[in-house]
Amino acid sequence: MKRIALLTSILFVFYYCAFAQIVDPVKWKYESKSSGEETAEIILEAKIDMNWHLYSQYFDEGGPVRTTFYFDESDKYELIDKPTESPEPKEVMDEVFNIKVKYFSNKATFVQKIKILSKESFTITGSIEYQVCQDDKCVYFNPEFKVKVKGIENTGAALSDPLTPTVNINEVTSTQTPEESKSIWGFFFLAFILGLAAILTPCVFPMIPMTVSFFMQGSESSKFNSIVKALIFGISIVVLYTSIGLIVSLTSAGADFTTGLSTHWIPNTIFFVLFLAFAASFFGMFEIILPSGLANKADKQVDKGGFLASFFMAFTLVIVSFSCTGPIVGALLVKAAGGDVLEPLIGMFAFGLAFALPFTFLAIFPRMLKSMPKSGGWMNAVKVVLGFVILAFSLKFIANIDQTYHLGILSREVYIAIWMVLFILLGVYLLGKLKFSHDSDVPFVSVPRLILAIITFTFALYLLPGLFGANLNAVSALIPPKSAQQFDLTKNQVVSIANYGDNVPGSLCETPKYGDILHLPHGLEGYFDYEQGMACAKKTNKPVLLDFKGHACANCKEMENKVWSNPEVLKRLRNNYIIIALYVDDRTKLPEDEWVTSTYDGKVKKNIGKKYADFQISKYNINSQPYYVLVDTNGETLVEPRGHDLNVDNFIKFLDSGIEEFKKR
Repeated sequence: MKRIALLTSILFVFYYCAFAQIVDPVKWKYESKSSGEETAEIILEAKIDMNWHLYSQYFDEGGPVRTTFYFDESDKYELIDKPTESPEPKEVMDEVFNIKVKYFSNKATFVQKIKILSKESFTITGSIEYQVCQDDKCVYFNPEFKVKVKGIENTGAALSDPLTPTVNINEVTSTQTPEESKSIWGFFFLAFILGLAAILTPCVFPMIPMTVSFFMQGSESSKFNSIVKALIFGISIVVLYTSIGLIVSLTSAGADFTTGLSTHWIPNTIFFVLFLAFAASFFGMFEIILPSGLANKADKQVDKGGFLASFFMAFTLVIVSFSCTGPIVGALLVKAAGGDVLEPLIGMFAFGLAFALPFTFLAIFPRMLKSMPKSGGWMNAVKVVLGFVILAFSLKFIANIDQTYHLGILSREVYIAIWMVLFILLGVYLLGKLKFSHDSDVPFVSVPRLILAIITFTFALYLLPGLFGANLNAVSALIPPKSAQQFDLTKNQVVSIANYGDNVPGSLCETPKYGDILHLPHGLEGYFDYEQGMACAKKTNKPVLLDFKGHACANCKEMENKVWSNPEVLKRLRNNYIIIALYVDDRTKLPEDEWVTSTYDGKVKKNIGKKYADFQISKYNINSQPYYVLVDTNGETLVEPRGHDLNVDNFIKFLDSGIEEFKKR
């Protein structure tokens, strides 16, 4: 166990570093302020992350990129002089360029004075060209900006109505008030609630039986020791989540490393093997316990092995939960990677605390159960039942590998068939017809056993239609998507052409790139390459649904099975939109001429997943999936994007509002 814990810890550090990325270290805030009857000041304020510096506008050419502001021409205003800057920048000799350069740290304010020529309010647009550097890297940016200015007749009051662009991660929204940004307690409680909600996600909930079983079995050590180990387990969860936020904040590490960690074949293989080991232990093949010499010392108050095992269980839980908690954790890490240390720390602490509380209680509770009289026989039965559940859940790790790397070794129907066999065997066990080595005799079937047997047999029968392509909405988040189904009778269903409109199957502009390995659900057709999909949108003059998704994204599968399957949703998707599905975790390598250099970390993205994970973060400042964005033929956002929401009516309204907005443009 110690060796496994050490190996997994090393892997965690390796993947943490391997998948780390950096977002833009500069946050811009724009506003205008009256400075006279016919003049105003355009204030462009830059908040610079720790350990980074932004270059001044004014030093000799021949060095790094100077900060430059470009204001679009307009008959509504004139520029007065050049932009001023404050505070006084630091001047140093740049050894690379052999010239003196000036730069700002922490904060810089640039002010451009203008003469107002319009009586009506208007908007000033432009762009900023700048370079930010730290010890070992420099990154170039060129975002756009918009600032609203009041006309001559309305210049009596200070203005603070900036309009922020939607095309770059580094700009903050104008509607964010100081009260919102500083509401630490509100942020704490929100993260706490999200931590509680995360327990009910399909990736985390199956870990409950493993936790209960792990702390049920083992030595006859003192009650004090059991409680201490359970507390170490809970505290470890909180520390692990909080440490992630701390390390990411201090190192500017990346927002999407959890995606890489939860989809790469090495951690998935490790956890598949570990789950098999746990299941075998619960079936009585062996026990994951301390050496008997230590276990029998009831007066021993320091059980090092048990404490290490408690930490390792917490570590396993945190890593395994990434598939579902990643969107929540990742959202905090986007803020952390931007240099905001306090809120990510508080958020990750609150999330970890809420996430740990129920598991800690369950870790303590089995010790109480074990102290009850005549508990041995029924506890063995509980362990076996939970062993079947864990064994079924272990397949998810193999499915992640199979879908991410397109191996084709575990089709949806094979996955479902294995589940059916497991739950049929579980039902047979509950009826006393299957017995393991550590089981007691079952002279008769009790009512609770009978009820559980009925439930498991019913569930196995529920899975049966899935062998032929049925959606199986109740477990859609835990099984492979229908695109992994090799034998699907639902593909032969006759669908009215009238329901499809013009976008009938086969009506795409051209054969989709990667269409041989990537697929859309429910017979929908679309693209998996952004440029190709946008070209078709322009050709057909249709709006676009950008679908940011992942092979290992449980919430994506749930949305597609429970929301996209609705006839009204399908009708709108087929008739009204060009669908572009962008997989953020796909490992398919791109041709060299399609490699993309990130706009925020300078790294070259060489596969599909990294390309579109970078695209989502840099353009929309978010890395959770699913994430749905409706855009026009120029890629401009039509309405507020949406994430995971199982309310079908809300999604229909979302699609309809996109069409209405598209018609106005």
